Amino acid sequence: MNSYRQPGLVLTDRHFTVPLDHTDPGGEQIEIFGREVVAASRAADELPWLLYLEGGPGFGARRFTGTEAWLGRAVREFRVLLLDQRGTGLSTPANRQTLPLRGGPREQADYLTHFRSDSIVRDCELIRPALTGGAPWTVLGQSFGGFCAVRYLCAAPEGLSTVLITGGLPSLDAHADDIYRAAYPRIERKVAAHYARYPQDVERAREITAHLAEHRPESAGHRLTPEGFQSLGIMLGGGSGSHQLHYLLENAFVRTPHGTELSDTFQEAMRTACSFAGHPLYALLHEAIYGQGERPTGWAAERVRAEFPQFDAAAALRGEGPVLFTGESIHPWHFDVDPVLRPLRETAELLAARGGWEPLYDTERLAANEVPVAAAVYHDDMYVDTAHALRTAAAIRGLRTWVTDEYEHDGLRAGGPKVLDRLLALARDEA
Repeated sequence: MNSYRQPGLVLTDRHFTVPLDHTDPGGEQIEIFGREVVAASRAADELPWLLYLEGGPGFGARRFTGTEAWLGRAVREFRVLLLDQRGTGLSTPANRQTLPLRGGPREQADYLTHFRSDSIVRDCELIRPALTGGAPWTVLGQSFGGFCAVRYLCAAPEGLSTVLITGGLPSLDAHADDIYRAAYPRIERKVAAHYARYPQDVERAREITAHLAEHRPESAGHRLTPEGFQSLGIMLGGGSGSHQLHYLLENAFVRTPHGTELSDTFQEAMRTACSFAGHPLYALLHEAIYGQGERPTGWAAERVRAEFPQFDAAAALRGEGPVLFTGESIHPWHFDVDPVLRPLRETAELLAARGGWEPLYDTERLAANEVPVAAAVYHDDMYVDTAHALRTAAAIRGLRTWVTDEYEHDGLRAGGPKVLDRLLALARDEA
């Protein structure tokens, strides 16, 4: 273990060994990384633990600098573990460079079936006794981390003292098709709001889309396409995302000796925003996190998009309608345009075609829940359907919700101490 300091904090890097397949505890082992964080003034104190589960799938825990955002509030009373979920960050990363160690696409797909919330929760339950001496801990789950927290309530509630969820109450029984059928209208509302705020972006988006359709440029091996451009709409789910998207579009073109071209600045910004280099598991497992039962997910976002022809960029260019951005969805073309995903295309196809997923949620156990649970539900959240979230909230005994339009999906980051304070007060029945 390495311990070191940042302003106001003592940090300790911790490494744990867990089974790849928890049904075979004596089989292959993988490494899980977590960063312990405690206030410097309380480093020697006996404190309750708070486990933070990041959103995703596919993102390692946020790398904080000092007591920023919600972390400063948390360390006032907790010793915090920032966990890199399996396959992310420093936890046996899974990507185009490491997955070939498993073998071919079939072996890679089989390997990745062990990287969903059910396995993540079992990792946590192996780690917990080593840190807490067996005492239950508080779990804070953001977005997909909230999905994991709900799974935790089903699989091992005895390990939990309190559960706090921000923007992460999953549907308990929806197929991936249902998820995206609810998502596209939400995305359309976010795009309409963006164009109402920045009407000049309507024509800019059309011009950029038309240029990409004609020229199909590449930036560092990443093919820039109309569909990829539309996917920048994922930015609209954050509190400042509309403004960020506007600034990205405003300098899209430059005059050159060869005529008007897309600027290097824009191409690099688009490539960076569209690249999965830092989180390939997001693309590989994004639909698999909804898999339950025999029915495959089958590229749900791509199939369901056909039900919403207003998102067809080519049709928009032929007519006079605006080009609509898309949001949090993964499509087969992602594995053609992104160089870090191209080697994993067949693996992704096999995961999309897979059935027989283990059910993730136990509605009877949730209905009998005794763990204090509080959840922030963001009104018209672009990433997690509010109606689905509220149905799940009603299905978990004792869960208290804070439904707010003060924040978007990134409320935990934007609201920091205020959001965590509110959830702790709700869970403790103080609000």
